[in-house]
Amino acid sequence: MTSPHAARWAWLLIALAVVASDRITKMMVEAWLPPYRSVPVVPGLVDLTFVQNPGGVFGVFRSLDASWRAGLFTVVPIAAILLILTYAWRVPAEHRLTLASLALILGGAVGNLVDRFRLGYVVDFIDVHWRGWHWPAFNVADSTICIGVGLLLVESLFSPQRSETPAGPSGPPSAEAARRDLR
Repeated sequence: MTSPHAARWAWLLIALAVVASDRITKMMVEAWLPPYRSVPVVPGLVDLTFVQNPGGVFGVFRSLDASWRAGLFTVVPIAAILLILTYAWRVPAEHRLTLASLALILGGAVGNLVDRFRLGYVVDFIDVHWRGWHWPAFNVADSTICIGVGLLLVESLFSPQRSETPAGPSGPPSAEAARRDLR
């Protein structure tokens, strides 16, 4: 039997796998594709296009002044990483979906932060489009962040409550207990 802390380290391996796959794909794009040149993968739907994204996920805030952008996209991800690590350490080890979701988000945040420190922008390269409409280019890190957030949302909407109810650990009061309280 593994200890809860040993099981928790397994989720950090997921985060490291995300960082590694993100770094490898970005290095390949940087080595093989000139900026803003597209290579069709699924013609009319998906291209590889090397985009230098100075903004946030999907290019949010890319038009913000460079000095503000640099501070925002350094401080916020570092704070988020620290919060994720703190929260993940407090989540019980048996809450595997929560921990896996946090690991995906953590790996993606670290992957994009590496680009910010290294280049001052994030390398995006997955260009999804249809009939002239383009989704903002994204990368492996962005994808894992979105998947992790999506899994957390699904879990929060469809999992039974894990915490105690306001009425206490045994659930809502019985009809008899409610009548007793009214007297």
